[in-house]
Amino acid sequence: MSQQMNSDAQRAQFLNDTVLSASPARLLTMLYDRLVLDLDRGMKAQVAGDVAEANSRLTHAQDIVAELIVTLDVDAWEGGPGLKGLYSHLLNELVQANISNDPVRTAACRSIVDPLRMAWHEAAGGLAQEAAQNVPVGAGSISAGSGFLGVG
Repeated sequence: MSQQMNSDAQRAQFLNDTVLSASPARLLTMLYDRLVLDLDRGMKAQVAGDVAEANSRLTHAQDIVAELIVTLDVDAWEGGPGLKGLYSHLLNELVQANISNDPVRTAACRSIVDPLRMAWHEAAGGLAQEAAQNVPVGAGSISAGSGFLGVG
């Protein structure tokens, strides 16, 4: 049992170190990856009738979307207000999907998240390429604003 606890502690420390050393772009993609994981697991739990597990996963997904809302600088780029509105809609839908234990509504949330996740991964990849070529961030086609596209 002690060995398992040690392994869990090491895993937690590794994750903590990964998050602390990640760039803003990487943090954003990590949040989206976890959001998708929570939605998938929440939906699976809803279908299986495991209300407690579904609630746990969807509540965590709501926490992620709330964090995306509060860290978004809507003034950093012209798409900021629209993205904030989309995040607010997504948060409301997640709450409703959780309250009603509705896997169809959860799937609809997933369909909103998928293209956003893909776009953020592509943008982060573009920033990584620019950095590798020693091109200052913002000199390319992606505007850095006050953070990664207004996040940070």
